[in-house]
Amino acid sequence: MIMKWLEAERLSVADLLDDLTDDEWQRETLCTGWTVQEMAAHLTTSTRTGWGDVIKGAVRARFDWNRMEDARTRAFAAQFTRSELIAQIRETAASPKRAPMAAPIDPLVDFLVHGQDIARPLGRAREMPLEPAEAALEHVLRSPFWGARKRFPGGEMPALPVSDLLMLATGRKLSTAGDNTVGNSNTRSI
Repeated sequence: MIMKWLEAERLSVADLLDDLTDDEWQRETLCTGWTVQEMAAHLTTSTRTGWGDVIKGAVRARFDWNRMEDARTRAFAAQFTRSELIAQIRETAASPKRAPMAAPIDPLVDFLVHGQDIARPLGRAREMPLEPAEAALEHVLRSPFWGARKRFPGGEMPALPVSDLLMLATGRKLSTAGDNTVGNSNTRSI
């Protein structure tokens, strides 16, 4: 089931990226410092990252995961054009390959969350499918990687749509403007 959801989400994000204007492609996402182009590059890495990449990247980044991801993402964004990045997402839509240490559902979490990271600052509505979002949220709440336990001490969660809960659980802050966008809180950890 996860692979069906992941394939659909990858293709949906590729459609979103195809639909963006040149100006939107260069706009910042909810991951501070990353443009849509850099986010698209990041989304291509899960099927292209092996143990060698992780070990070399970690050493170069002095074992800072965020620094490693940032360097790899920026290198991919500089290496590939917009159309190449979108094509890579489409070509690997059904691929079960994932980065070392990633759970089978982690790539789905990435695409659900990063699709929102792209769409929300652009004012674009992007539906998050309920069943995949619930499974992703359940995983994020259990996994120590995502840090959700410290965001919801005692398991107390606000009464919000599952899409917003997933965004909060992965480090985003809901906007106080009431416009259903989220702000950034060191969100590049995924």
